[in-house]
Amino acid sequence: MEDIIIELNQVYKSFGSKDVLKGINLSIAKGQTLVVIGRSGIGKSVMLKHIIGLMEPDSGSVKVFGRDLSSLSHREMNELMLSMGMVFQGGALFDSLTVSENVGFVLREYYGLSNAEIDKRIAESLDLVGLDNGVWDLLPSSISGGMAKRVAIARAICHRPKVLLYDEPTTGLDPITADIIDRLIMRMHDELGVTSVVVSHDMTSAFKIASRIVMLHNGNFVIDAEPEEVKNSQNPVVRQFITGSAYGPMTGAGRIKGG
Repeated sequence: MEDIIIELNQVYKSFGSKDVLKGINLSIAKGQTLVVIGRSGIGKSVMLKHIIGLMEPDSGSVKVFGRDLSSLSHREMNELMLSMGMVFQGGALFDSLTVSENVGFVLREYYGLSNAEIDKRIAESLDLVGLDNGVWDLLPSSISGGMAKRVAIARAICHRPKVLLYDEPTTGLDPITADIIDRLIMRMHDELGVTSVVVSHDMTSAFKIASRIVMLHNGNFVIDAEPEEVKNSQNPVVRQFITGSAYGPMTGAGRIKGG
């Protein structure tokens, strides 16, 4: 029997009159790399924020390591969240902190480690993402977007979480840098054994890194399958998305006339 790490049961979420999540059900097993695809603004990041406890469902439940997040005290929630790491869209590094201070932030705030132990963990984490001590004292404003994403991953893994969440990790990156990030995500899985949830609309990336793909559309999942099955799906909504067609069942648009 699979060891379920994350479980969403009948999760609903609305903002005003807009229903974003309409009773989604999802179970994520230990060691999986789940990629969540779908159009921009469809609710992918909202779902991710429910998993890490930044949002609460209007109804339904979210369980992480078998614990219902709604039943936890503030202290218990903080302790549970330390078993998770999050790579936010754009990196979300602290502008006033150096690379090493960013990477070691969680360790300094929440763990009773010595400076030497923290520095050792920072060095190990930067090495895992292919960066050396030459970047330690740099500020985020002085590094490239691709390097900032790698630093953000190093920060997310520095406290050795069991689950890593990525929100659009390759957005805004050129294809070569995006491939570097994809390989890092796979390396985190292979070398650290983490369970990963990746929100993305980059199908090249999704097919490369995923062990399983779900697509969110109109508040629920229209497919939940291995990458090859998604690639060959005849579902018109899925086909339109993975081929990048502007017209089809998502938009209801017809043929352009004239011209």
